Amino acid sequence: MPDNIEDLEHIQSVNLASGDALLVIDMQNDFMPGGALPVPDGDIIVDGVNRVMEIFHGLGLPVILSQDWHPSDHLSFASMHEGKRPFDTFEAPGIGPVLWPDHCVMGTPGADFHKDLKSYLAHLIIRKGYHREVDSYSCFMENDMKTETGLDGYLRSRGIERIFTCGLAMDYCVYFTAMDGRKKGFEVYYIYDLTKPVASPEGSVSTALEKMTKSGVSFIKAVAIKP
Repeated sequence: MPDNIEDLEHIQSVNLASGDALLVIDMQNDFMPGGALPVPDGDIIVDGVNRVMEIFHGLGLPVILSQDWHPSDHLSFASMHEGKRPFDTFEAPGIGPVLWPDHCVMGTPGADFHKDLKSYLAHLIIRKGYHREVDSYSCFMENDMKTETGLDGYLRSRGIERIFTCGLAMDYCVYFTAMDGRKKGFEVYYIYDLTKPVASPEGSVSTALEKMTKSGVSFIKAVAIKP
């Protein structure tokens, strides 16, 4: 299994149609360079994400943004565990596999979308991770694997069959959203040049790629998305 997403087989062209939706994951200040939990080069995908949002919006297809939205005492924060530091391994029900720096605290500038993201193009914003005891990587399901975010119901009410995912981070929230999309029965396209990884712990990227491939996620570049 390749460690580099560029080495994966990918779809050459997809024509958008009724029943398609775009999910833009966690394009927030704290995940950008200079933020509390920066994803390397996370800011360089903003323009590309905007272009894809414009395509979907122009066709009247749903554009959904997700937003990490944590209380200040969220249990995924290393600061809440004595002797623990960010990125230390940690396993607890609904929390893990690592602990994080305090990030995307609700109502703070770090939780805001990047200033250049055209968030006004979104039809819906899904906030996740606001329960203190449970983290939420996926836009569909919190990490306890039983608490729904409401995204599934929204997509079904709109007659959505195919979802296209992009945003931050490649090996966490975008990955888990893609996996849950497949579990929910949607056809999933992963826009791999419009996402960047955290790459922690070691092997997180290759594991994500392998599991997505096995689950039937399709990989695609933004330029291959046709109106």
